[in-house]
Amino acid sequence: MSNYVVRFQETGKSDVTTVGGKGANLGELSRIEGIRVPEGFCVTTAAYKMITGNHPGLHALLEELADLQIVERERISVVSAKIRAIIENIPIAGDIAAAITGQLHQSGVNEAYAVRSSATAEDLPTASFAGQQDTYLNITGLPSILHHISRCWASLFTDRAVTYRIQQGIDHRKVQLCVVVQCMVFPEAAGILFTADPITGHRKVLSIDAGFGLGEAMVSGLVTADLYKVHHDQVIEKKIAAKQLAIYALKEGGTREQVLTPEQQTSQVLTDKQILALAHTGRKIESHFGTPQDIEWCLAGDEFYIVQSRPITTLYPVPEANDNGNHVYVSVGHNQMMTDAMKPLGLSFFLLVSRAPMRTAGGRIFIDITAMLSSPSGREKVISDLGKSDPLIKDALLAVTAREDFIKILPPDQQPPTHGKSLSDIEIPATLDPAVVHDLIRNSQASLATLKTNIQTKSGAELFDFIREDIPRLQQVLFEPRNMQALLAGINASSWINEKMYEWLGEKGVADTLSQSVPNNITSEMGLALLDVADVIRPYPAIIAYLQQVKDDQFLDALIQFDGGQEVTDAIHTFLHKYGMRCSGEIDISKTRWAEKPAILIPMILSNIRNFRPNAGTKKFEEGLQEALRKEEEIMDRLQQLPDGAQKAKETKQQIDQLRHFIGYREYPKYGIVSHYFVYKQAILKEAERLLQANVIREKEDIYYLTFEELRELVRTHKANDQLIIQRKEAYRLYEKMTPPRVITSDGEIITGRYKHDHLPANAIAGLAVSSGIIEGRARVILRMEEANLEEGDILVTPFTDPSWTALFVAIKGLVTEVGGLMTHGAVIAREYGLPAVVGVEHATRLIRDGQRIRVNGTDGFVEIL
Repeated sequence: MSNYVVRFQETGKSDVTTVGGKGANLGELSRIEGIRVPEGFCVTTAAYKMITGNHPGLHALLEELADLQIVERERISVVSAKIRAIIENIPIAGDIAAAITGQLHQSGVNEAYAVRSSATAEDLPTASFAGQQDTYLNITGLPSILHHISRCWASLFTDRAVTYRIQQGIDHRKVQLCVVVQCMVFPEAAGILFTADPITGHRKVLSIDAGFGLGEAMVSGLVTADLYKVHHDQVIEKKIAAKQLAIYALKEGGTREQVLTPEQQTSQVLTDKQILALAHTGRKIESHFGTPQDIEWCLAGDEFYIVQSRPITTLYPVPEANDNGNHVYVSVGHNQMMTDAMKPLGLSFFLLVSRAPMRTAGGRIFIDITAMLSSPSGREKVISDLGKSDPLIKDALLAVTAREDFIKILPPDQQPPTHGKSLSDIEIPATLDPAVVHDLIRNSQASLATLKTNIQTKSGAELFDFIREDIPRLQQVLFEPRNMQALLAGINASSWINEKMYEWLGEKGVADTLSQSVPNNITSEMGLALLDVADVIRPYPAIIAYLQQVKDDQFLDALIQFDGGQEVTDAIHTFLHKYGMRCSGEIDISKTRWAEKPAILIPMILSNIRNFRPNAGTKKFEEGLQEALRKEEEIMDRLQQLPDGAQKAKETKQQIDQLRHFIGYREYPKYGIVSHYFVYKQAILKEAERLLQANVIREKEDIYYLTFEELRELVRTHKANDQLIIQRKEAYRLYEKMTPPRVITSDGEIITGRYKHDHLPANAIAGLAVSSGIIEGRARVILRMEEANLEEGDILVTPFTDPSWTALFVAIKGLVTEVGGLMTHGAVIAREYGLPAVVGVEHATRLIRDGQRIRVNGTDGFVEIL
């Protein structure tokens, strides 16, 4: 047989480069016993290459297209149209036409066919390009089939396909197209079957869309389909849609729209028996491919035909368990205010430091709280502790524990052991000495100094053994009882003050004002320190002009030639010495630190020069301190007027002192962790440089796609698994696009919590109030810290903030984030700087447009779009 044509039965999943994703999947489907696939064949990518490969004008246009950016939409459209015109007008002749004709005679030259595009970057486990190329139904006659094959080839360059490839970073010149020619089925009904619920992600719930006639009516949006859901061989949900129209295939070719009878419009497309039969077929196909599937089906007579199956690429991966029981997992990233995907080295480092039962999925970390939920006391503690940080997690956990058959309360003798203490188990002395904070900071600094000294002599596999031995010392510093007591002392004082002041004085968020300009907050001090750097640069216009043009990370080397260059260089180096280990997403050791790429700081420094007067850092701190002291005095006066006022004032004063002594320390432990991380990283990168010089790895960053133990073995053996690294990079690119859930079960079901707001204003979006006050201003929607262009008075709207974002807080008047809780970093710093803040506002960066005027109500927890 010609290499230009291959029948479905002769191809499979290993032939994507020859028949594309759709063709390969059809080949696999044809091999599954009991699955009916309409017969057909593939016009392979070899035919596409032969037709398009030797056309000089086409080659030039492809080169031009490769240089275009996503914003050049008009030029993309013009160039794409020229390419399509060329391809459609190249005649199909010779061996290719003969091979196609031979297959049509074998299948029936007078039969009707579906002519469908199948690209080599389509229907793959890591990307779905469904709908990017064209499909033509009910095509009859050899000339028409050949014409539509050409149109399919040309559809590789529709505007939507080209734009999608640019977004995905795929080279247009490397994507090839196969055309599937498949015998038409004339169905009474058709639709889509998802073997996992596409909305919740539940892997044990199948979701079926069904409509009368061809599936085109649903795809084109002409009708709403019936929706059926199946769980454990039971139909658990049916939504019967009002269906006005259907599209049917004509025997003589083409299709027609038909208005359905009144009875059909409201009738169930599939019987319950048919629904369960189709679900069984779906599970068989899913089992063959080994992953949840998006399946196109049609019903003709009493038979279901499968015309396509592709992986569902939008499902969030399920954390792996050690057994087949039910599990509940909670996102760690939402608590850490870093929901970006992490690379394998970053994940493994985090797991080394943590003591909790962690799992990874989709490049993120989850904690398995199943054991804690299986006892009454554990359930109450974990829901209470997590709920204090994030009410959406609490609400989701209440929903899943309400299902008594999912995580059952076990008898006392069967309850599994829990790992470590709950926050509510930690005892805090009634009078915790404030000096403990200085002791803890000194111990952390001493541990870091010892690490820096001892790691200098380590290399090779010995370095990794040393790091493994050093991590328990880091854990000892992090998890010693006094550390947790100091953290909770401030948190508990804040909760006590807010609760009692609301009860006694009817005022919300009092602790937010009292938290301003507290001592020992390493993160807020960092933001003020960057203002001091701006003060050093401000008198030198030539340096400011130079920084406005800087692209190179070696810009510090050139500063010395300017007037004031040495002073500015020293100021930046001083800042980097103390804070250079920080960066956005800093819990991932693979993330680029400021010390590694100091140019990240330039936009923030220039913003500070533009928006602030000299000595703004000192003034800002002093203003916050005076406001906190005035609030304390006001509260004391008001309490004295109440019954038992003297006692209430005394208790409150103790809590205020506790708050101001300890709440700033909330930020220090993470600073200690990332400081240690940076020392580890610098040593590991030296090993990576040696591997690169020895040609063991292709680029230094390859090490980030290995776990800690895999990297140790690579350093020891100098034997790299290039294919593994490539696969990990592809997976990371997929994970980057995913939004991680707060709570997910072992069934893959994403449990979504809800805020309990009784009365929201019109155009308001609910969130969690974390820093009191109400502010109006311009929304600046910023996804990456280094792209921030803020002016004083702006309101920052962003997915999340971790400590590195604090440098931006000095320039804003309010904060809105999609992720966060009462004691996450952004909330703590917002309170210290006196910024009204609402966090946990789901989809905030999509619902709020950059430049819109908004009102942030940080007292009651909502954002109004004005």
